[in-house]
Amino acid sequence: MQFRQQALAKLQSPEELDLPVRFARPQGWLVLSVTVVAMAAASVWAVTGSVTSTVSAPAIITHGQGSYLLQSPVAGQVTAVLAKQGQQVPAGSPVLKVRTAKGEAVVRALEAGRVSALAATVGQIIQTGANVAAVEKVARTTDPLYATVYVPAENAASIPDDAAVDLTVQSVPTQEYGVLRGHVKSVDRSAQSPQQIAAFLGDSQLGEQFTKKGRPVAVTVRLDTSSATKSGYRWSSADGPPFKLTSMTPASGSIRLADQHPVDWLLP
Repeated sequence: MQFRQQALAKLQSPEELDLPVRFARPQGWLVLSVTVVAMAAASVWAVTGSVTSTVSAPAIITHGQGSYLLQSPVAGQVTAVLAKQGQQVPAGSPVLKVRTAKGEAVVRALEAGRVSALAATVGQIIQTGANVAAVEKVARTTDPLYATVYVPAENAASIPDDAAVDLTVQSVPTQEYGVLRGHVKSVDRSAQSPQQIAAFLGDSQLGEQFTKKGRPVAVTVRLDTSSATKSGYRWSSADGPPFKLTSMTPASGSIRLADQHPVDWLLP
C-alpha cells in the first residue's frame, strides 16, 4: 500500500511535467543509423549492382579447323604404313597400303593436314570403314591454336560475345605458371552428338567422354597472344610455361557468363 500511495502522489504532482522525455539512448541512435545506412546501400546495390558467374567445362586445344578420322574404303590386310605420326601430308597423300581380294589398294588422305594419330599397323586385318588415322586439318604448323570448350547446352544462351575465358591446361602446372587467357570467338547453338565431337577432334573416345552428362555446346575460344612468352600466348603469370603448346592438349575452361542484376532475381 505504501508504494501505491507514492505512485499516486507522483502522478498528482505537476512539478516534473516540464522535464524532457528521453525516447532513446545515444547507443540506440547509433545502431539505428548504421541499420539505415546498410539498408540504403543494399537498395542501391540491388538496383545498380551485378552478380558475376562462370561456367566450367572440359576443353581441348586444337587448330581452328579441327580434325577428321580417316577410314579405310576397303577391307584387307595392311601391308605398309606410308605416313608417320606428326607428319604434314597434302590432300591425296598415301597413308596405308592394304592387300585386298582384288589386289593392293592405297588409302589416301582426304584433306591436307597433320597426321595426329595412326591406328593401323603392318599385318593388321581391317574392315571397310575402320578408322586408320586421325588427321588434323592445318595447313602450317605455325597456324594459331584455339580452344574448344564443351559447355552444358543450358548455359549457351548466357555466354556473351567476346566473354573472358580462363583455361587450366592439363600439361601446365597451374600453381607455377597460372592459367591461359582467351576470349569467346563463337558459340555453336546446336548441341553436339558424340559422333560430331569425334569427327571434329578425330577421337571417338573424347566424343563419348564429353557427352556422358548430356549433349554439350561447342564454344570456340580465341587464345590471347603475347610476344613476351615462350608459348606465344598470354597467361595469368608474367612468363607462362617455358615451352610451346601443342594441339590436342586437354584443358578445362572457365567462361564468364553475362552479368545479372540482383533485382532481376529478387523480384517475383
